[in-house]
Amino acid sequence: MLEGAVDSILEAVGDTPLVRLRRVVGDVDAEIYAKCEYLNPAGSMKDRMALHLVDEAERRGELRSGGTIVEATSGNTGAALAMIAAVRGYRCVFVMPDKMSDEKIASLRAFGARVLVCPTAVEPDDPRSYYSVARRVCDETPGAFYANQYHNQDNPGGHYRSTGPELWAQTGGGFDALVAGLGTGGTVTGVGRFLREKKPDVALIGVDPVGSLYYDYFKNGRLTTPFTYKVEGIGEDFIPSTIDLSLLDDVVRVDDRESFAMTRELVRREGLYVGGSSGAAVAGALKYARARGGGVRVVVILPDGASKYLSKIFNDDWMREHGLLGPGATLGTVADLIRFRVDNPVIAARAGDSVREVVALLKEHRVSQVPVLDGTRLLGAISEVDLLRYIVSEEESLDSPVGPLVEADFASASPATPLAEVQALLNEVRVVLVQVDGALVAVITKIDLIDYLARH
Repeated sequence: MLEGAVDSILEAVGDTPLVRLRRVVGDVDAEIYAKCEYLNPAGSMKDRMALHLVDEAERRGELRSGGTIVEATSGNTGAALAMIAAVRGYRCVFVMPDKMSDEKIASLRAFGARVLVCPTAVEPDDPRSYYSVARRVCDETPGAFYANQYHNQDNPGGHYRSTGPELWAQTGGGFDALVAGLGTGGTVTGVGRFLREKKPDVALIGVDPVGSLYYDYFKNGRLTTPFTYKVEGIGEDFIPSTIDLSLLDDVVRVDDRESFAMTRELVRREGLYVGGSSGAAVAGALKYARARGGGVRVVVILPDGASKYLSKIFNDDWMREHGLLGPGATLGTVADLIRFRVDNPVIAARAGDSVREVVALLKEHRVSQVPVLDGTRLLGAISEVDLLRYIVSEEESLDSPVGPLVEADFASASPATPLAEVQALLNEVRVVLVQVDGALVAVITKIDLIDYLARH
């Protein structure tokens, strides 16, 4: 064989470059380095974990010659598994949510895979969800192996064995923080475990899109109601067992507009041909670096490339149709709104307060809803509608505690959160609860935002 050649494309997985970002960093006092995982052979960081996952399945006898690989995927894991299957002679069936780009579906079919498309806006345990359909296909297919990236510990294991050591060898550990988007959590968990063994004080930062539940769960320990968003490949509507949130130092939230704007900037100003989850990760890294300051050195993972998003993120018509193109309205931040209504203190109930007491609290302060605390932990909010529904049911006493009635129909924010992001949140949830260092400092409802905007 020729010197310098590899025996198959699978041996080309890994060894991706680390590139310093300069033109998109702006006035942020930081060094930002991008780990270009989109340059893996099948186009994403998923190549690493998929190869490890298949190797381990073969070793354990779970995947045998002539077998079929089945997976629920947003596209990148499917492409990685399809590449491996092409080399090793397996069949593939992939199940995808319908918000994914046409390019992703076409690329999987180009490998010869069968692709099933399912609705996005259903619960994970709904029989129509892509998770449920993938499990059913596996059960009905002889010789099938369910890759199960959301619960297969070979997912973080692949990054622990590959991405982590490679990043350490490239940097010698000379950086302060690792930033990665949160999807299955395999990357930040696997790489994070390796880095913590080498450098215990390295900061591990997750990036989560508005609409996903990681941010609120990390901040409050409460599963809020997820809703749809446009960025692909990151965020979840449940907590996979492949993520270890205890490793994380913080989670930063980004919205679709800033994710896609940064994606375009990375292509046009840095020459990095990346996709939306990469833009989200860099936007999150810059938010983190700006807040931390002090010349921090940050490594950010760029998960996948641009070619799968040409009909969306790089299509002006699609961006305009979804209100994502052009400058966003300069509405200010949550801190501006809080200062605007400085004479409005936070009113809160306790989980052990009775229904009768909370009704009196709402009446006394002339408010329609209040946040509910269990000790210092934020449970959510309860409204007059919730209380009315409970009272007319005639099933319980007015002296029963309100804790069990609390809905997780809220989102969290900080004083630095842009009001444009709060506006997007209030389109989907009842109330936004503002916290500083875990303490509740403000409650924002739709009427609060309307009042502020009307006067500004």
